[in-house]
Amino acid sequence: MAAAPVWSVDPRTGKQREQVAVEATAQEVDEDVRAAHAARGALADRTVRAAFLRTAADLLEGAKEHLVEAADAETALGPVRLTGELARTCYQLRAFADIVDEGEYLGVVINHPDATATPPIPDLRRYKVPLGVVAVYSASNFPFAFSVAGGDTASALAAGCPVVVKAHPDHPGLSELVASVVRRAAAQHDIPDGVLGLVHGFEAGVELVKHPLVSAAGFTGSVRGGRALFDAAAARPAPIPFHGELGSLNPVVITEAAAAERAEAIGTGLAGSMTLGVGQFCVKPGLVLAPAGAAGDRLLKSLTDAVSDTEAGVLLDHRMRDNFVAGVAERAELPGVDAPVTPGAGGEHTVSAGFLTVSAQKLAAEGEYDLLLEECFGPVTVVARYEDEAEANAVLARLPGNLTATVHLSSEEEAGEGRGAEILAELTPLAGRVVVNAWPTGVAVAPAQQHGGPYPATTSTSTSVGGTAIERWLRPVAYQNAPEALLPAELRDSNPLGLPRRYDGRLER
Repeated sequence: MAAAPVWSVDPRTGKQREQVAVEATAQEVDEDVRAAHAARGALADRTVRAAFLRTAADLLEGAKEHLVEAADAETALGPVRLTGELARTCYQLRAFADIVDEGEYLGVVINHPDATATPPIPDLRRYKVPLGVVAVYSASNFPFAFSVAGGDTASALAAGCPVVVKAHPDHPGLSELVASVVRRAAAQHDIPDGVLGLVHGFEAGVELVKHPLVSAAGFTGSVRGGRALFDAAAARPAPIPFHGELGSLNPVVITEAAAAERAEAIGTGLAGSMTLGVGQFCVKPGLVLAPAGAAGDRLLKSLTDAVSDTEAGVLLDHRMRDNFVAGVAERAELPGVDAPVTPGAGGEHTVSAGFLTVSAQKLAAEGEYDLLLEECFGPVTVVARYEDEAEANAVLARLPGNLTATVHLSSEEEAGEGRGAEILAELTPLAGRVVVNAWPTGVAVAPAQQHGGPYPATTSTSTSVGGTAIERWLRPVAYQNAPEALLPAELRDSNPLGLPRRYDGRLER
C-alpha cells in the first residue's frame, strides 16, 4: 500500500490543520503486530499489569488540559463533554486494575480425583489465559473512552493482551498523543513500547485484522465497515473472535397510560436524549412508538418545543454531516412522513436537530418505509404513532437487534398493573439493555453493565463496557493430572496468589 499523509482536520471549518502521521504500510503494520506479540511476557505479572493501568490513568489525568484541547480541536465535542469523557476513561483503567488485582476474572476451578463419580473424575484444574495480540478499532464519537486508551484497550491490557490500535481518522493527532502517554506509563514499569501499537489508514485496518499474530479484535463503528472486518476475521485461515459494535436504532415504547400521566416530561426528556452530543451517541433513541390521540399530541408538542430550542451543532466530520443531511431529506420525502421540526443543515458546517412523524401502520409491513427503521447518525428521531397495541407490536416484531430498548410506563404499570411486564418481555429479545422510565443515553461503567446486543448491534454476546468486558480477550484452559510442581501458581492447591476460586465444589474467596 502507498503511504499517504494523515491530517488533523477542524470539523468546524472542514479545513486541514496539520499533518500528524502517515498511513501505515503493510510492513509497518507487521512490525507493530510483531512488537506487540514480543511484549506479551511483560504483561504476565498481574501486579505489574495493574500498576501499569493505574499509572496510565494518572498520566492521562496529568495531561488533561493538553489532551482535551487537542480533542476539541479535532472533534468539536466541547471541553465539558471531553473532560468528562477523559475522567471516564481514567476510571475504566483503574477499574480494570482492580479487577486484575482481585483475580476473580481468571475463573479458577479445581477438582480433585473422585473415583466414585460416574464417569470417574481425574485431577482437573481450569483457569483463563490471554488470547494474544488484540486489534482495536477506535470509534469516531468517543475520542477517549472508545479509542486508543478506551474500554477495549483497557480490558485487553488487563487480560494480559498487548494491543495494536487502528486510529480513527477523525482524531489522529489526539490518538498519537494518548498513545505516547500510555507508552510513558508502560516504560515506568519496564514494559516495552510495543505493548501499545498505533496505525493509521483504511488499508492498515484491513491488514491488521488479517495478520496471523492478531488473536482477536474489538471494533466500534458502522454496520458496513464492521461487517467487512468481521467477514475478514472469519475468512482467515485461522478465524479470530471479532467483537464489533456496528449500529443500533434503540427503540422506545411509550404506553398510552404513561403519555396521559406525564406527556410533557417525556417529550422534554426525549428531546434531551436524541440531541445529546448532537445525536452522536450509539444509544441515541432513533425510533419512538408513541400513542395516537390527545396524550400523544401533548407529548409531540412538548418534544417540538424542546427540539426547536436546540441550537445547531457540529458533527464530527463533513462526511457525517453530508450523510445526515441526505439521510433526513430522503426520509422526509416519504409519503405520509411529516417533520414538525425539520432536521438538516443548520449552516455551512452545522446541522439542526429535528424529528419526523409517521403512522406506525406504515412501518408494520416490509416496503419503502423500511428506511425509517435504519439508524441515522445525528440529531434526529422518528416518532411512529400507533392506534393500538397490535400496531406497536407489529413494528417491534420487524426490528433487528439493538444495544438498548426503552419503555415508559405509568406509575400503575410500573407497580405491576397492566402490560408493563409483558412489554419488558417483548423488548428483551431486541436488546442487551432494557431501560424503564429513563433514557438510554449515558452508559454507566459498572460491573452489571451490558453494552452489546443482538446483531447488528454487536457481532457477539459480550459487553464492551463494564468489568466483564475483559472476558472477550481470554480463553479457558484445563490441566488434567498435572504434577503440582508444574502447575501455574494460579492452580496450585496452596493458592499462593490468594485467588478466589471454586475448590472441589466450594466457592473460596
